[in-house]
Amino acid sequence: MMNISTIYTLCLVAAVCCGEACSSCPVLECWFVQEKTGRGGGLAAATTLEKSLLHIQTDPHPAESQQAPSDIHPDRVYLITDPAGTLCHRSLNPPRGSVEKPQCEINPFLPQPSTLKWASPLTDSASSPIYLQADWFSTALQGLNGQLAVSTITRAPTATKEHRVVLSVTTTTVSVQSRLGGPVLLDCGLWADPSSPLSGSGFAVEWRYQFRGDGRLVLAYDGKTDRLADVQEEGATLDYEGLHQRGNASLILREAKVRHSGLYICTVYLPYLVAQVTMELQVVEPPSLSIHPSPLPLAVPGQSFTVQCEASGFAPLALELSWEFKGTDGKSRPLGSGSLTGHRQAWDGTYTGLGRGGEVTCVAVHLGGTRRASVTLNVIGFSSPSIEDSMAMVGVALVLYGLIKFVSWTVTSSGNKGRRQNAT
Repeated sequence: MMNISTIYTLCLVAAVCCGEACSSCPVLECWFVQEKTGRGGGLAAATTLEKSLLHIQTDPHPAESQQAPSDIHPDRVYLITDPAGTLCHRSLNPPRGSVEKPQCEINPFLPQPSTLKWASPLTDSASSPIYLQADWFSTALQGLNGQLAVSTITRAPTATKEHRVVLSVTTTTVSVQSRLGGPVLLDCGLWADPSSPLSGSGFAVEWRYQFRGDGRLVLAYDGKTDRLADVQEEGATLDYEGLHQRGNASLILREAKVRHSGLYICTVYLPYLVAQVTMELQVVEPPSLSIHPSPLPLAVPGQSFTVQCEASGFAPLALELSWEFKGTDGKSRPLGSGSLTGHRQAWDGTYTGLGRGGEVTCVAVHLGGTRRASVTLNVIGFSSPSIEDSMAMVGVALVLYGLIKFVSWTVTSSGNKGRRQNAT
């Protein structure tokens, strides 16, 4: 197994601003959030929100003296050194004067060992290193248009405001749609500062799934001992070589199923440190439509009839069904609509007064796309024959005419023959 310091050094080279992935480093407006215990030793905790400013740089150099905005306290202005350049991504640095801005929240962080089976081997030693005696922050950011989500753990010498990123976890698949049955890749990348003493003691990766309050472990991997947790969801895996060589902790689902739709959390552990990013997967499959009865029976003017449109095999469950009618004049008009849920649903329509007939169409509007199914309505006494039908009728008439002539000729010939025999 490769030494973890070497792994993260390789990751650093790959991560630093390649092409258009990164731009000039931003000054991020952020909310500083912390809880304060109520007075008198009570259990109630009040959450305080303060505006803060993060000056991002990739190379450590002394902070320049800058005037803090009037609405931000000077104690909440920080200098963040990010050697990987993750925080310099263009989605975190909107154009000057832009109304839309990245989302950012920063919290005090307390380093502590993990009790999870796949992460506890990272802190076998009972003593905490002196390195932990510092100011630690956890920062969560989301870039513009959902391009990027980042979670970082930063460290600053006590009572200073110059932080350095020690661990960062990122995803570029904040929101993903996948067709039913297709493979899915949920992106998650990790980077650890090779100069930190915590980066040489291994790492662990955990993937969890959540949906409407229910959750489950998808996969967990102890990178220090190269072992997977006993519980692993079928069809889920990691690129283990890419994880060790490039910090690629992405989850691979071989075959997307309806039950896979939900939130996924990628959590990365270093000794005493943890960071995570969340992403959403939505499995989408458009409906299959069928109309009953098909073909429609012949109708007479003024007759009522019922047509059923059935949609099946679709995900997610939200679906809108409607009817359209296209007359012989080529004009279309709506006949009604309704919203249905379920993997197999029918929508009935009973209609009268559809004139000379035409085409009845069931229209399904779904996240996976719009689908249509049509049948032809023929009204007795009003249906105009097509060219093909006209030619066929002419052909039938000619055949009947020929058959009549043949029978007539046969009868005439037989009669003449009998008269000649009698004369004889």
